[in-house]
Amino acid sequence: MDRSRQPETTQSEATETSAGTVTDSTADSPTTAAPLFTTVATVAACAGFVLLGALSAYYGPSIPALRSRFGLAPSVAGLALSMYFGGACAGVLVGGTLHRKLRNGRLLLISFLLMAVGSLGFALASTWSLALTASLVLGFGAGGMDYGLNQLFSVGFGRRSPAMLSVLNAFYGVGAVAGPLLISLVGANNYPYAFAGTSVLLVIVACVLRTVRDSRDSEPEHASSFVRTQGNPTRVVIPIIIAFLALYTLQVAVETGVGAWEPTYLQLLGRGADYAANATSVYWLGLTLGRFLVAPLTLRWSEPTIVCVSCLGTTVCLALAAVPSIAPYALVGAGLFNAPVFPAGLPWLNRAAPGVRWAATAAILAANLGGVAAGPLLGLAIEVFGGGSIAWTLTIVSAVCVALAVWLRYATSATKAAARIPVTDP
Repeated sequence: MDRSRQPETTQSEATETSAGTVTDSTADSPTTAAPLFTTVATVAACAGFVLLGALSAYYGPSIPALRSRFGLAPSVAGLALSMYFGGACAGVLVGGTLHRKLRNGRLLLISFLLMAVGSLGFALASTWSLALTASLVLGFGAGGMDYGLNQLFSVGFGRRSPAMLSVLNAFYGVGAVAGPLLISLVGANNYPYAFAGTSVLLVIVACVLRTVRDSRDSEPEHASSFVRTQGNPTRVVIPIIIAFLALYTLQVAVETGVGAWEPTYLQLLGRGADYAANATSVYWLGLTLGRFLVAPLTLRWSEPTIVCVSCLGTTVCLALAAVPSIAPYALVGAGLFNAPVFPAGLPWLNRAAPGVRWAATAAILAANLGGVAAGPLLGLAIEVFGGGSIAWTLTIVSAVCVALAVWLRYATSATKAAARIPVTDP
């Protein structure tokens, strides 16, 4: 149903879809201010996520060269990636805190320039301590950029926001696939050229994205009206926000856990090392493809429906992965189904907790923490229960995601219905 053709009397009202979500038609009304992103800025944002994915993927293939260059043990060489992700978590927190004081363009400019400085510093580092410092700066900028673009895409395109957010995150997958290929082309020992070249591209993207409009100039009015009708909105939405944070943490833990442990799992099932590595690459490609494919679906189906179906499909595929003969194919299916949860969930959260500025920051931070914790915790499960427990452990975690998604669909529908009850000012 095309909401742009609804009568004018409903233009300022929250409209509930048949799938159980609520869409604010003011997001696309003629009175809304100019969009946050121009076409050029939208392309630049997608290019920025390609670079983000590539930088995150540079580290793994570069570890042998780092060990040789700086004389490192394997565990020490892995600290570069740990510093990067630690900086990213800090960047999300700081970016979310400063966003209320900085205009969107300035937040993105600072984040991209920090990434460029960190990337160039890592390429030119003459000592391991300098390389770790540069990796921390790179991650800090990446966290700010990750928060900034995800949050702005979740609100900046009206009804198309979930679709655009899916496309944005799909381009991260493009970069994650292209990064290792670039390192293999230039040679692992020449990794500084990849980092240095990427830093130049980051500066170019930063110059384009500094023109992004300020969200406060075009924020829909439904947030303030919701707060007015609810009396104490924070008390109402805090349980909903907590459930969203749990969903994001566990969903990203499943996504990262499959990618990290699929090679080990398939080899335990008798597959060769090369086959397992290729199957894992196909999993990441499936995840990327899933985010591209779901973009048009977000224009027809509500975010709660997409998230619930995605979590259920992921759970079924992970359960089927316990069957050795179909495990590689089931894991690809898990990637396809899991892909829409993050990009569809963030716009849903923004509408469920309007005016709670820290909610999106906390959600993106929770997603990062879920990705960091997935590998070690799943490794602990393997030590305790054996390698065959990988599929069932991930299935159980994904089943919890299903329960959270179903509860959130009910809770947000009930909250939105209550918000429409007229309240008379004293």
